[in-house]
Amino acid sequence: MKTFIASLLLLVLPEVIDIPNPLFLHDKVKVQGTVIDADTQQPLVGATIQIKATSIGETSDANGNFEFYTDPGTYLIEVLYVGFKKYSSEVTVPKKGLSNLVISLDPEVTALDEVVMSGRAAMQKQSNVATSYAILPPPRLRDYNTEEYAEISENTFKWATKTPLSTFSIDVDGASYSNVRRMIMDGRLPVKDAVRVEELINYFNYDYENPVGEHPFSVNTEVGKAPWNPDHQLVQIGIQGEKVEADNLPPSNLVFLLDVSGSMSSHDKLPLLKKGFKLLTNQLREEDYVSIVVYAGSSGLVLPPTSGANKETILEALNKLNAGGSTAGAAGIKQAYQVAKEHFRKNGNNRVILATDGDFNVGVSSNSELVNLIEQKRDEGIFLSVLGFGSGNLKDSKMEQIANNGNGNYYYIDNLLEAKKVLVSEMGGTLHTIAKDVKIQVEFNPQNVKAYRLIGYENRLLADEDFNNDEKDAGELGSGHTVTALYEVIPHGVDIDSSLSDIDPLKYQTPTTPVNGFNDELMTVKLRYKQPDGDKSQLLTQVIKRSDRSELSENLKFASSVASFGMLLRDSKFKGNSSFEMVQQLAKESKGIDDNGYRAEFIKIVELAELLYKGEAKN
Repeated sequence: MKTFIASLLLLVLPEVIDIPNPLFLHDKVKVQGTVIDADTQQPLVGATIQIKATSIGETSDANGNFEFYTDPGTYLIEVLYVGFKKYSSEVTVPKKGLSNLVISLDPEVTALDEVVMSGRAAMQKQSNVATSYAILPPPRLRDYNTEEYAEISENTFKWATKTPLSTFSIDVDGASYSNVRRMIMDGRLPVKDAVRVEELINYFNYDYENPVGEHPFSVNTEVGKAPWNPDHQLVQIGIQGEKVEADNLPPSNLVFLLDVSGSMSSHDKLPLLKKGFKLLTNQLREEDYVSIVVYAGSSGLVLPPTSGANKETILEALNKLNAGGSTAGAAGIKQAYQVAKEHFRKNGNNRVILATDGDFNVGVSSNSELVNLIEQKRDEGIFLSVLGFGSGNLKDSKMEQIANNGNGNYYYIDNLLEAKKVLVSEMGGTLHTIAKDVKIQVEFNPQNVKAYRLIGYENRLLADEDFNNDEKDAGELGSGHTVTALYEVIPHGVDIDSSLSDIDPLKYQTPTTPVNGFNDELMTVKLRYKQPDGDKSQLLTQVIKRSDRSELSENLKFASSVASFGMLLRDSKFKGNSSFEMVQQLAKESKGIDDNGYRAEFIKIVELAELLYKGEAKN
């Protein structure tokens, strides 16, 4: 009855409200436990704990531990983990809660001659253990899947004589890589439009020179042979953002905008979201302030601006969130921006962090309407980060568009380690912008370049005249971020396969007469950017010379490995001689210093993708 009355009040109150919602602040008790292997007594990482007849779902952490909040009572708990029998048992939660619940899982003993490991188990070599895994071929998408991806029309080769300019916005997003990783580790190949090659490449950092001088980033270039077609050249343009130490970051005014609708109830959504934001909360300083706005059937402010010194207050608010209701995403976005504006920090980091599966279905929900809403707000100096969660109904296209138009970035969180990467390890880059509206324009010298192709960035292309237009929005660069763009270039003297270009050679025109003095130049790279609070752009220019070098640096070799992998997943007509074996070899040769293991994980992902691909090819 109380919830019904609250719902009626929401209909007559202004759209932006400031009252606690009892759905989120109801008193709960804590349940803590551990999931272990019954045979070895070792903790199990990533086990799924479901509380039946509720929306509660959790995942065990690196120590096998989990926790959740619920009302006292008796519940049926189910625990699932690949290679183990399903656990199902009733547990009684007293009024004081539980703190020592131990759940032992028995291994599933099944003899299989030829299997492909799915999930995290695929990252470990199994020896002398008979374990059951998913058998190939898995479907690319389950029948009930309603995930949405924007269609990608892959860039083709352009004739340098006809189209000498290539213009695009930078992209630091890494959502596509972690989303593709999730699909592969679930035992299926990704749909083609989920693969944005530039986001695969830019998921990884590269060893570029740090900036020196007045500009907040450096520009690094290299030319070598394209591994998938040695007759072609591969040109790398790498940007290294200035690294600002966490202690030197400006004070933050953060608004956590959290989707707590019914679609967020599964273990890989709201439970994972809460864990990720707890990690971020633990990094906050006293001068940083956090507000929490939630939305389901309506939006509400559940935590007013609170200093990072009061971590327990922030964590308690996060712990009490539960999922339920429809998704009034637009109302939540409006309220979050209003809260951020009311507590705006001059010379600070003012940012809304939206965490959702993107499944907006109440209020303004079309992509164009949401984009217009975000565009209106970005000019007020409030930036936006979008974190995607979950599977089955992920609205990737909607979230990417919102981030692109809101002076922000987009990440997909598929596990707790990815949450740590985005919100802890790379927090400075995620939350602190050092340059905005960063655009790149390349002019190719038709004397030395017959044709060229920009690899990826299809949804970041700009009209050539947009480069000098300071009113045109473009990508943002965060502290310590690297951005990499690759061009595949066909030099003069090399025949171009007619299937690789949509435009026939001109009949009545010949290549333009080159201007004297530039015979050794391949291309000129120009960049424009604005200061985070600026309105006028600054220009950088750099020339790339011709090169006959065949050996690739560690940077270019690894980037080419990831690009080749992306083309294989997309079954691109430009993949040339690419193969999973070649991708793995290039990656292994260029793994370099890999403190966090991201490149080593990539090699394993490629190995698993190859097994999935072979499984599909047999059927």
